[in-house]
Amino acid sequence: MAEGKLIESADVLSDGGVEAWWIPAYLAESNPELTTWEGIMANPAAVGGKFHDCPSGWACDIINNNNLIALGAEASGLERFQHGSGETLQTSIAAAYAEEAPWFGYYWAPTAVLGKYPMVAVTVGEYDADAHVCNGDVDCANPQYSAYPASKVVTAVAGGFPDREPDAAALMENVAFTNSQMGEVLAWRLDNNASYDEAAVYFLTNYKDVWGAWLNDEARGKLSALLN
Repeated sequence: MAEGKLIESADVLSDGGVEAWWIPAYLAESNPELTTWEGIMANPAAVGGKFHDCPSGWACDIINNNNLIALGAEASGLERFQHGSGETLQTSIAAAYAEEAPWFGYYWAPTAVLGKYPMVAVTVGEYDADAHVCNGDVDCANPQYSAYPASKVVTAVAGGFPDREPDAAALMENVAFTNSQMGEVLAWRLDNNASYDEAAVYFLTNYKDVWGAWLNDEARGKLSALLN
């Protein structure tokens, strides 16, 4: 970017990529105290006594473990249950929803899973840059809790692209989705075993108010006519 070979066009995820600790929405509704770490520690059994964690070898494996150490989770009666794969972590959420069972653990967005199964982030503490860096090290000497920062997710184009394709470049500067919007589209694609092209058509059909703001009047009219 400093050399002009790449130009950042827009934050394509307007609220960034999200990582957090979650409980199902039905659990938050029936037991609102469980939306805070203090509430969970007062009654770990209410979330099943487990923290569902990501597989070994993932960055979140080390970060979550150090955060749990910093919080004294094990001593408070909360077991760290590390899943063997991303698929089993995903399946555990689906299984909990099928029975409206307790569940507490780590996941990220936007994903089809969080688009399909509404989850509520647990309030634990603020993001601390220094603590987050240390927690990413398996040998972190003094783990301190830190929330995950939102990840910057951008659209970028080659340096000469805006001059060659000014209309397309102007469009890409406007294209942005929220986590909620993208999660819903991904969930629809999963449920319908749809292709990415079909998911794009689904988005264009159901989110006209979103993409309508990206386009000028002429382009908006042309695309609307294609969808009618």
